[in-house]
Amino acid sequence: MDRLIASKVFVTIVERKSLSAAAEALMMSRGMVTRYLAQMEEWAGARLLHRTTRRLSLTAPGERALARCRDLLALAEEIEQDQLHHSQELTGVLRVSCSFSLAWSAISVALTEFQQRHPGVQIDMQISNQRINLVEERIDLALRIASELEPNLIARPLGVCRSVLCASPAWVAQHGQPLSPDDLRHHNCLTYSNFGKSLWHFTRDEWQTAVAVSGNLSANDSFFLLSATLTGAGISMQPLHSAAEWLARGELVPILPEYQLDNMGIYGIYSSRRQLLPALRALIDFLADWFANSPQWQALC
Repeated sequence: MDRLIASKVFVTIVERKSLSAAAEALMMSRGMVTRYLAQMEEWAGARLLHRTTRRLSLTAPGERALARCRDLLALAEEIEQDQLHHSQELTGVLRVSCSFSLAWSAISVALTEFQQRHPGVQIDMQISNQRINLVEERIDLALRIASELEPNLIARPLGVCRSVLCASPAWVAQHGQPLSPDDLRHHNCLTYSNFGKSLWHFTRDEWQTAVAVSGNLSANDSFFLLSATLTGAGISMQPLHSAAEWLARGELVPILPEYQLDNMGIYGIYSSRRQLLPALRALIDFLADWFANSPQWQALC
């Protein structure tokens, strides 16, 4: 019996609260998980779990075995990290999910730099604006821009996404420049349908307000709305990193630039804090540093 794998299976069963969920997380059959559990109980010489149709609970020997298994897995990871530190070579395949706009403006640059440092790491990018199940889709890291995350997600903050209101010069020439947030109620505003609420928040000095906006076009992709804004469809709220190039060239003009919009966070989401692949840990650390210090990103924000 591979006692290291058996320990990982046992810990995963406890954390996921069922054999089926552990099998899904580990990409094993339910029968294989059951066999590893039986071998763990044979190794421990005691029953480790109380199992009913509704729930699992640890026995007293199970509590002790769980702590020792976690210590064993932590020691194995330390050995692996020590080997990695001395070899300085990362390998493996990482599947990364990201929205089109963030991938196009930032992540393509960041991953190129990462792979120049670690050419043995292969990255399979999955471009999608949909929220995905990391386990089902076999995603190692999902990069998401959000104002807040669901409380059950395991995530690391990577950076800040600033926003800007903008429109084409032709649109402003035809419809006029709004002078206050409340004026937006009378303009065609392009909204992001995934957020559900068309409520834009503004801050100026210590004064805050929120305005419900509406328009004849919404989408689940900010880059589509950026394209529509460039053609004169109306006013949109864009990630600054997406709109910066067109603002600099004068193809877009800022709307209400004296007001500050709410920032959103850029997060790296992964399935477990334990037993991170060395390449994945290195990528997450790299991205946190890249968003904090990269001249390319700072120029966009």
